[in-house]
Amino acid sequence: MCRGEMLRMSDYEQFIEGIKRKTGIDLALYKEAQMKRRLTSLYEKKGYKNFVDFFNALDKDRDLLNEFLDRMTINVSEFYRNGKRWEVLQNKIFPKLLQTNRNLKIWSAACSTGEEPYSLAMVLSNHVPLSQIKIQATDLDENVLQKAKLGLYPERSLAEVPNDMKMKYFRQEGPFYKVSDDIKRTVTFKKHNLLKDNYESNYDLIVCRNVMIYFTEEAKDQIYMNFSKSLRSGGILFVGSTEQIFNPARYDFEVEDTFFYRKK
Repeated sequence: MCRGEMLRMSDYEQFIEGIKRKTGIDLALYKEAQMKRRLTSLYEKKGYKNFVDFFNALDKDRDLLNEFLDRMTINVSEFYRNGKRWEVLQNKIFPKLLQTNRNLKIWSAACSTGEEPYSLAMVLSNHVPLSQIKIQATDLDENVLQKAKLGLYPERSLAEVPNDMKMKYFRQEGPFYKVSDDIKRTVTFKKHNLLKDNYESNYDLIVCRNVMIYFTEEAKDQIYMNFSKSLRSGGILFVGSTEQIFNPARYDFEVEDTFFYRKK
């Protein structure tokens, strides 16, 4: 890019270009006002005056780059978030899926610090032995994936976990709770960018909750199209409680239950 073009771009547009070159992440696909607000508070806290200065600093400082990645990815998570939906998953969705396949292929997309895939394993353990459960869990942020693999959580993250599950699958360690190795063994974590990387196919269940609200309409459309292609016929997409799909037929989906969509 020539100097004249650089000067015509706003400092945020230059930042977007630089981050895309450095990390492969395209910030233009995230809602601008939210992202700018979040990142401006970070660079001001660190003493930088604008996005150009901030990029030049994080280009040279790995710790600052990691902090930026933590701030731009959305890491609010807890076990059994919106508990009633997990009851529907346990009592309706899983029994139906298991009628046709006892070894379900499951993907927890944008899994953050791991509460969601571990919750999936616990719920599914009511129906099949843990040895039969295999869940793929992905996120853009390597830092949160490291926390997920550790499986150590503050008590507040467990607020909605049923007591029998808490007793069975967690061990208290000081002020924290550690997920049992039996549950951890059911989940494989890896890095994945929903807006750039390839999607596997033939999933029975894809769970992606409380992430889509941060993307532009174009990015959402692309992701839903990809999810649809990745699900087998009859497979289910489970979304967050603020993420109702208003035109499910566009993606070959039918409403199975509130926030659950079945691929035709």
